[in-house]
Amino acid sequence: MDHLWSPWRMHYINNKAEKPQCVFCYAVEQTQDADYLILHRGKNAFVMLNRFPYTSGHLMVLPYDHQPSYEDLTAETRAEIMELINTATKVLRKVYNPHAFNLGANIGEDAGAGIAPHFHFHIVPRWRGDSNFMSVTSNTRVLPEDLQVSYERLKEAWG
Repeated sequence: MDHLWSPWRMHYINNKAEKPQCVFCYAVEQTQDADYLILHRGKNAFVMLNRFPYTSGHLMVLPYDHQPSYEDLTAETRAEIMELINTATKVLRKVYNPHAFNLGANIGEDAGAGIAPHFHFHIVPRWRGDSNFMSVTSNTRVLPEDLQVSYERLKEAWG
């Protein structure tokens, strides 16, 4: 049997019962941005690192408003989200120099949304060959950088 150690997950598992159902609303209510991986707070939306990333630098843009879909948001919030996606993409290019990006949102549980009640937009930097044999044969992702290191690099570049 193969073992893949991820001891950082125990903190999440142990504290899950203490948090309200929406981890995004909980995170944005806190003041310790580094602990909750929040890179930027705007007027209507914020940017944070994904705690369970597909690749290093995997960001999410979210409204403060707890809504399941973008059509439930105000036009002002939707516009701010698009501008934050643009800024986040520029920052990721500067810090990680990816070859490409996956941008998207899974709206609804049946579309693959892990946290369906709170709309969020993913920005995933991609590199040629980043889907190596580990992902294909072992259904395992290898992340070369610690989340806190990613946070510090991106926070500095965000300005």
